Amino acid sequence: MEIIVLLFCFTFFIFFVFRVIIEPTYIMVFNKPMYVHLYLFPKEISPGHKSILEKEFRFYSNLPLTKKKYFRHRVQSFIENYQFVGREGLVVTEEMKVKIAAISVMLTFGMRNYLSDLFETILIYPDIFLSPSSDEYHKGEFNPAAGVVVFSWKHFIEGIEYDNDNLNLGLHEFAHVLHLDSLKRRRIGSSSVIYTDMFDKIMEYIDKPQNRGQLMKAEYFRLYAYTNQYEFIAVILEYFFETPKVFRQKLPELYFMVEKMINFKQD
Repeated sequence: MEIIVLLFCFTFFIFFVFRVIIEPTYIMVFNKPMYVHLYLFPKEISPGHKSILEKEFRFYSNLPLTKKKYFRHRVQSFIENYQFVGREGLVVTEEMKVKIAAISVMLTFGMRNYLSDLFETILIYPDIFLSPSSDEYHKGEFNPAAGVVVFSWKHFIEGIEYDNDNLNLGLHEFAHVLHLDSLKRRRIGSSSVIYTDMFDKIMEYIDKPQNRGQLMKAEYFRLYAYTNQYEFIAVILEYFFETPKVFRQKLPELYFMVEKMINFKQD
């Protein structure tokens, strides 16, 4: 019994030192977490689900084999962690779940924390829906007070089918989740610390008149990006994944800040 207690105390001490001293120091030096993927018993998806990823997600098909395995694990974990509910007679299929999960996993693939406790349910409407929070028609929304992420399936699927038009409803709404979740986890999650620090730097960057003028002159981001800082981040994350080469060419300094913010380098 004493050996078990000592072993427990030693394990807790090692974990404490790692979280409080070793990893924070590593982050300060290298601006990235010491590790992102570590799964003792990685989960697997069905062959049919794997086929969906291969055929419809360029991001997944471009990953090396090991990282594809990590991606599939996260997709399955996401599906198991949340409730998917159809509205207005829409029947939620397994294919819908895979596609929604894949978009969220893609966004957070460079971060250790990829499951958020800010929502429990994903509501799916066939088309635009009347939001009870704003009494207006929306294509999608994230409502942390209600614990839901809501999508128009018509517009969600368009974001996947046209993956180079910089319009991706799934990425946009999950970017809002990522942002709020990172602010919440800032002091306890390494990926979240990096995200929020880089977000602050991006806000400082666009506050400078010279940089803001450069953004407007580039005429790259759609005007909705300039609604507020939250929409700005959501929009530029859409562009980061949909047209990364153009983003890097037009606005390299901002591009590399986004790259560091979510700890993911595009090929």
